[in-house]
Amino acid sequence: MPHDDYPLPEKVGVREFRENMTGFLRQARQGTSFLITSHDEVVAEIRPPAQAQRSPRRPGALRGKIRMAADFDTLPADVLAAMEGEGE
Repeated sequence: MPHDDYPLPEKVGVREFRENMTGFLRQARQGTSFLITSHDEVVAEIRPPAQAQRSPRRPGALRGKIRMAADFDTLPADVLAAMEGEGE
């Protein structure tokens, strides 16, 4: 039995969805869910995204904690040769 906060998704045929995709996506943004069907078989579900429970991003939080090796951008000669098609 559906919970009051989660109504059953509306079924929409692929053709109808394709013809008015922008409108269906707008409705999904506002909280409506849809089951996209083809020949009465559900092939996709369109629903609003789940609200992420992440803490706000703190720019600079990893400053001083990440180190790169001195040779991180040096390409070994054998790899370079293989990429250029040499040594086949």
